Amino acid sequence: MKKSILILGALFFLIQGISKSQDLSLVVFENVRVFDGKSEVLTPVVNVLVEGNKIKSINPTNIEIMPGAKRIQGNGKTLMPGLIDVHVHMAFGALTMKEMMSPMLSEGVIVEKTSKGAEEMLQRGFTSVRDAGGPIFPLKMAIDAGKFEGPRIWPSGATISQTAGHGDFRTPEEKSRRFFGEPSRAERYNATFIADGRDEVLTAVRENLRFGASQIKLMAGGGTSSAYDPVDVTQYTFDEMRAAVEAAEDWGTYVMVHAYTPRAIQRAIEAGVKCVEHGQMLDEKTLRLMARKKVWLSTQNLVEDTPDMDPLRREKRKPVIEGQAKVWPMAKKLKVKLAWGTDFLFEPELNALQNEYILRLQKWFSNAEILKIVTHDNAELLQLSGLRSPYPGKLGVVEEGALADLILVDGNPLDDLSLIAQPKEKFLIIMKDGEIHKNLINFTDPSL
Repeated sequence: MKKSILILGALFFLIQGISKSQDLSLVVFENVRVFDGKSEVLTPVVNVLVEGNKIKSINPTNIEIMPGAKRIQGNGKTLMPGLIDVHVHMAFGALTMKEMMSPMLSEGVIVEKTSKGAEEMLQRGFTSVRDAGGPIFPLKMAIDAGKFEGPRIWPSGATISQTAGHGDFRTPEEKSRRFFGEPSRAERYNATFIADGRDEVLTAVRENLRFGASQIKLMAGGGTSSAYDPVDVTQYTFDEMRAAVEAAEDWGTYVMVHAYTPRAIQRAIEAGVKCVEHGQMLDEKTLRLMARKKVWLSTQNLVEDTPDMDPLRREKRKPVIEGQAKVWPMAKKLKVKLAWGTDFLFEPELNALQNEYILRLQKWFSNAEILKIVTHDNAELLQLSGLRSPYPGKLGVVEEGALADLILVDGNPLDDLSLIAQPKEKFLIIMKDGEIHKNLINFTDPSL
């Protein structure tokens, strides 16, 4: 009797396993050439099988087509990893400053605006992004639950700033919470934490981790989009910054800092920070230190000016704009670990240019180097989150066992990088997590 029960139990689990495997979606990209995220050339023509949300096999010969598989005929087109932007602000990039300050602002308005922006971002081929600060958790949860379409999001949560720091968004009439007891409007909307002293910094970091932050964003220097802090100032004492690093490391993740100047960045490195955002005013000495300590430089190639830019911001940006033409080639020469992002703020019309901004790197990098940065290298930076990463698995590559975030491109972007800036016409298939979110070609779908 006992033996019979054991046999029946084994059969039950076997049947469940077969049923589960049959439930997995199967997609075959036939006759494609692959940019794997690392190589300088495309592969010869191969067939790529996606099973569920992972790449099952890559084979130059015909893959055995299982019943129920969708067959996509590539005809020699390029299959590549999904694009990754490691410095976006899903909320601040989707709203104008006027909308942010409007009395009509609500969490519902923020989700509505950001969800539209997230869907458009995915349709541009960005399958993963790192949100570098702001009210992000409701949007991320809605995307992960399938309510909205959008990229995978590595959330930082509210930025953490000292009083009069880059994340102090208070209007002139808003007083200090510490002295007057009222949190500022930006804090109420989870856009920022104004935290002074070791204890408050620890609390702010732990609050973000409690809500699901995959890494922590700390303001370590002045900025161009904030009213009170000149670009040259250094923010947070060593003790305060070290407190943030310790709290993040206790959760197995890391701190990234907003900073431009050598002084601010050297202090951050000494405190144990793993990634510097921006850094366009860096000098060679500090870049050498970053290379030696294996600290990432996640930077941008910002547009010089826009019609809607606030005059104060335009003036504050001048040394940053002047410095960026120097920092990219210098960091490359010194072999600093480089990542790329856009960092669009308060001008939603700029989001449509996200792909075009990749082309701005052609001043200093080959097409292959650029594609590697915006896929493989950016994915490596995402994985610094360790166990706090919300999406376990390998990204930024096309290889067996990797997560199936893929783009089928009409042409060869290694030869013509401008294809990347034409996602509407040239991205024929966009797949995220094994699901097709855009399709411009006919393929055999047995479910139809």
